[in-house]
Amino acid sequence: MTLQASEIMAFVAGWFYPFVRIGACLMVAPVFGASYVPSRMRLVLAFAIAALVAPLVKVPQVELLSLASALIIVQQVVIGVALGFALQIVFDAVGLAGQLLANSIGLSFAFNQDPLRGVSTPVVGQLYVLLVVLTFLALDGHLALIETLAHGFQTLPVGGAGLGTNALWTLILWSGQVIYGALAVALPGMTAMLVVNLAFGVMSRAAPTLNLFAVGFPVTLAFGLVVLLLSLPAVQSGFLRLAGAGFATLAELLR
Repeated sequence: MTLQASEIMAFVAGWFYPFVRIGACLMVAPVFGASYVPSRMRLVLAFAIAALVAPLVKVPQVELLSLASALIIVQQVVIGVALGFALQIVFDAVGLAGQLLANSIGLSFAFNQDPLRGVSTPVVGQLYVLLVVLTFLALDGHLALIETLAHGFQTLPVGGAGLGTNALWTLILWSGQVIYGALAVALPGMTAMLVVNLAFGVMSRAAPTLNLFAVGFPVTLAFGLVVLLLSLPAVQSGFLRLAGAGFATLAELLR
């Protein structure tokens, strides 16, 4: 049995193009692209998924070491990064909601290391992000992402038109969900804390000698912790709505 060089290159191209798209998506996608996930693990996972979907993917018959192949590789990187970024918007919105609520409670000064990105963020935002990450994994969201990637090779094949202007515009509009989703998640808690602050404003007018810094801050913090505890179910429900819209956006990009 003899193999020609062209046959070997065609075999390599059959799994390399899917590997590029899947690897680019996992590099940016939530959970998979977190700073605590080793790069080697992401590469192995991307290679394993590409090996599974490669027999079902139709790749263009172009020379692997050519300009046309380089353009296809760039196209797959753009598609993968766009898919991962669209889903990351959901988690960023929840993290921003936690930061907004932390500012209302008075915990904005409490910073810690974010395990997802390796930067310092308010602890309330980290709490919300860790909560939705566990919810995402418990509901098999990671498997849904892999299924979406595998199905995307049929609706948006390798070497096709790629992401058009409509898809890019959809991605730009979807990025606005960072603000909208954050306000939808944090607004009930922020409203409750606004009522507390208004009550202390009335108390300061009724008793001008009252030291609000000595009395108001502990009381506001105590009420804030209660509001934070009561708002956890709303955070999960808001995340589920955002996640559903996020996967719908992925399907729209891959259409």
